[in-house]
Amino acid sequence: MTIRLQDTLSGETRPLEPLEPGHVRVYTCGPTVYGPAHIGNFRSFLFADLLVRYLRYRGLRVTWVMNLTDIDDKIIRGAAAEGITTVELADRYAERFLADAAGLGMSRPEVLPRATEHIPQIADLVGRLRDGGHAYRTDDGSWFFRIASWPAYGRLARLDPEAMRVGERVESDEYGKDDVRDFALWKGPKPGEPSWDTPIGHGRPGWHIECSAMSMTHLGPSFDIHTGGVDLVFPHHEDEIAQSEAATGQPFVRTWMHCAHLRLGGEKMAKSRGNIERVADLLAAGVSPRALRYALMAVHYRAPLNYTDESLPAAAAAVERFDALLAALAAYREDRPDDPTLPALLAEIRAGFEAGLDDDLNISAAMAAVFDGVRELNRRLADRSVSGADAARAAGLLRELDAVLGIAAPAADEAGPELVALLEARVAARAARQWTESDRLRDELAARGIAVEDTRDGQRWRRVVTTGG
Repeated sequence: MTIRLQDTLSGETRPLEPLEPGHVRVYTCGPTVYGPAHIGNFRSFLFADLLVRYLRYRGLRVTWVMNLTDIDDKIIRGAAAEGITTVELADRYAERFLADAAGLGMSRPEVLPRATEHIPQIADLVGRLRDGGHAYRTDDGSWFFRIASWPAYGRLARLDPEAMRVGERVESDEYGKDDVRDFALWKGPKPGEPSWDTPIGHGRPGWHIECSAMSMTHLGPSFDIHTGGVDLVFPHHEDEIAQSEAATGQPFVRTWMHCAHLRLGGEKMAKSRGNIERVADLLAAGVSPRALRYALMAVHYRAPLNYTDESLPAAAAAVERFDALLAALAAYREDRPDDPTLPALLAEIRAGFEAGLDDDLNISAAMAAVFDGVRELNRRLADRSVSGADAARAAGLLRELDAVLGIAAPAADEAGPELVALLEARVAARAARQWTESDRLRDELAARGIAVEDTRDGQRWRRVVTTGG
């Protein structure tokens, strides 16, 4: 096994060599919970989910941490506008995020830390930076990281450290810092804002220090992989590296992985532009969550993904092909000798899938191998050239690969009792030649999103993959 990943910091594609053999520690920058996450955000989260699923498929133990930023200028403004507390606003949108993630079949990280639950660790980290000469306090009680104390600053984003900072969440004149390049670690108290009493004074954490404290609390001072969107390279991840390594004297992250933007209408999808689509809205409109998941992850994570009117129908068609083959394999009955060439075909499908994902998580190559296999398996089923046992082996392989992809409908044995009863009733109606009742049951199943087909192997069924109105 040789999984190779591209590291943003070095620019190199290198073999994954966990700090602890067999155990990969992964940190993902999660959402700031001031509003619903959009599908552009979820492209980045699903890329991390794909990574974690594949590492586990490869037999590695993974500890996955994804933070929830629950104190931030936007959360404070949003709560004030609604006349509620920041806790109430953050809780609402954290729950919304987790519901959207579950709807898209995203694995749940082992740890979902919140910034406000780590105030002591944040204050301790600022104190260590102060003691090392990397942080200073301003008259309003804020603490800033001193860029001049860290000559390596700018390596991740490949920036001149003398250049002006851009894209910061805090305006350069909002606090009285010494150098316009310096960034806030801790913000002094302001009327009407939440604040905490700590050894470094009253106030609240800055954005960047939150992730350093949370990641190191749960994964250690050095860990294997840090993921996020490409828009976080600077300043967020650049600042994480500086403050973390200045505090510990150790390399912070082995491999930085950044996901390219999702684009809608030729532009990056962003709340500020108003060109966004939200998960809950799409699912409420009838979009299949499995089709949406496929659409958001079917292009290599480092390549920009254009979301168009054709994206969902194309994704739905791909998921339908996968589902249809699994349904055909489950229903297939043929009492004949096993196909002696089938093991080689299944091994070829698996090898192509793994070769793609081993190559910096190249999902496009992996899916090409899978759908080449789908086409060949469909041909063999049509020719009746495989046995029933062969069909079960092929289905087993596809289910193994889907543990990584997360796009297939649940297996037939996972159908609920109500669905099973309807399917069995239709089989009985056909056996009794009660065609009207059989048709009525078919229509009732269709209304529940279940398509049934009568074949020489008996009734075959699958869940319909929809794309909304």
